[in-house]
Amino acid sequence: MRSISLVVPGPLDQRTGGYIYDRRMVEGLRSCRWRVDVVELPGDFPHPAPATLEHASGALERMPDGAIVVIDSLAFGAMPDVIERESPRLRIVALIHLPLATAARLEGRPTAVVIEAERRALHCAARIIVTGKAALPLLAEHAPPFDRVVVVEPGTDRAPLARGTRRTAEAAAPLELLCVASLNSIKGHEMLLEALAVTAHKEWRLTCAGSLTRDSGTVARVRIAITRLGLDDRVSLVGELRDDALESCFDRADVVVLAARQETYGMAVAEALARGIPVVSTGTGAIAELVNHEAGLVVPVDDRAALASALARVIRDDDLRMRLAEGARRVRSRLRTWEEAAERMSAVLDPLTHG
Repeated sequence: MRSISLVVPGPLDQRTGGYIYDRRMVEGLRSCRWRVDVVELPGDFPHPAPATLEHASGALERMPDGAIVVIDSLAFGAMPDVIERESPRLRIVALIHLPLATAARLEGRPTAVVIEAERRALHCAARIIVTGKAALPLLAEHAPPFDRVVVVEPGTDRAPLARGTRRTAEAAAPLELLCVASLNSIKGHEMLLEALAVTAHKEWRLTCAGSLTRDSGTVARVRIAITRLGLDDRVSLVGELRDDALESCFDRADVVVLAARQETYGMAVAEALARGIPVVSTGTGAIAELVNHEAGLVVPVDDRAALASALARVIRDDDLRMRLAEGARRVRSRLRTWEEAAERMSAVLDPLTHG
């Protein structure tokens, strides 16, 4: 049986897009008759303590010569010494959701050291798998061996059409907006709130479903913004939700909204479209391609005025929202499944099993 090891920082069952992707690929590859061993490193990446690096080094040292080792990008670029030491005898695969240097730049952190560390690690990889085409230009500053770079985009699950409040409640019910994203500086929650605050139409509520523990500074700023903008009675931060609770949020949603500054793909948008929910989002990652002018309104990144205008149109114009919902239902049938994504991953990894 073909086999790989997947190395991830922290528990695999975390609810961010990257961990969901990793987990679904483990399940899919196993269905494709791969043996997949998951190695969970300590969770302090991408800023590992010396003890964490020692733990990671030991984990790789114990793997047999010739083993295929797929390492999640949150750890991969942060341990170049370990990668350089082990790459001559292991077939190491970088799994890049978002380059560490890009994340550091968006968060306002110094990047020179991060770029150099990530560059060293990438040049040792037998394959570099990126989870969206938007990551390709982000890798350019590392000058990676592009002949080893491949794209394996996420899939989506087949899901029932969302009912939404307007289809299940009386006409006066507030429009339900849903944002599915961890609260961090990259996801743009503050700009989303500011764009919504200028909308004169008041018949809306926003539910933000995403981790409240990964970036305490951003969470604090978002809470302050909610109060400052007078939105306490219309915005709910519900934290990280498990499957049934998140599915309930999707089912109630009339529009899914996102103001992210950078995505590699846009899994939350794909999940909305899989349920026939129209979208208002910034055009990062594959979102413009997913929405395809028919299932939502896409605006430039960091353009607060354009986002506010798009939100106001969708909130106020019932006919527009219905047309976009119809478009979302058309797009729904064209989305790639997780089974198809896993088959693609299997095809990418298979040549490494032959030497």
